[in-house]
Amino acid sequence: MAIESFLTEENLDALRQFDTCMVANAIDSLNVRLRNTGFADGSIRCMFQEAPPMVGYAATARLRSGEPPIAGGSFRDRADFWNSILEIPAPRILVLEDMDDPPGRGAFVGDMHAAIVQALGCIGYLTNGAVRELPAVRTMGIQLFAGSVAVSRAYAHIFDFGAPVRVGGMEVHPGDLLHGDRHGVLTVPMEFATKIPNVAARLQQVERTVIDFCQSSAFSVAKLREIMKTTG
Repeated sequence: MAIESFLTEENLDALRQFDTCMVANAIDSLNVRLRNTGFADGSIRCMFQEAPPMVGYAATARLRSGEPPIAGGSFRDRADFWNSILEIPAPRILVLEDMDDPPGRGAFVGDMHAAIVQALGCIGYLTNGAVRELPAVRTMGIQLFAGSVAVSRAYAHIFDFGAPVRVGGMEVHPGDLLHGDRHGVLTVPMEFATKIPNVAARLQQVERTVIDFCQSSAFSVAKLREIMKTTG
């Protein structure tokens, strides 16, 4: 992906003003992909639901924790992995596909690795595997999305840096733009990212009109039908 295709901070901040549901609605209205694609399914949980929407670029790799790595048993010196993260422009979101079956035997990210990836410019972490040490990570301000919570790191080790991955049914490529909050995580098509805030604001107003009418004394099915005809 060419560097000029990445967004300005103003563009990113505009996306942060909307929750993931409204961003999904905006993407759907643009008819740029199938409506059952581009988002993680319900197997992925947001660990810190009170946090504001997270927007950043995916740094990807694969993970195993159920068995020892083929070569070496330590992940304390992984400059190769850390440098692969830095190849993605900030703000970064680390996305690890846990290849174990079932995933989540051990957690790669706890307090220490949260601090490391945060120092590398990551604002969040997404995995179909596990996370741990949640209170300490919460205080750091880094967001976590995961399939489960685990006690141990077990044999957690990383491989295939920069590979396309699949997490919660969502395909993620290095550099993909991600948007996540308490509802889940989705990919944002880069070529339409600057249009989405305006589209989302319009859809938000449409929804507000319908909600206000339904909660008013003027409500009737006949009037609702007329309003819904004008909101399509």
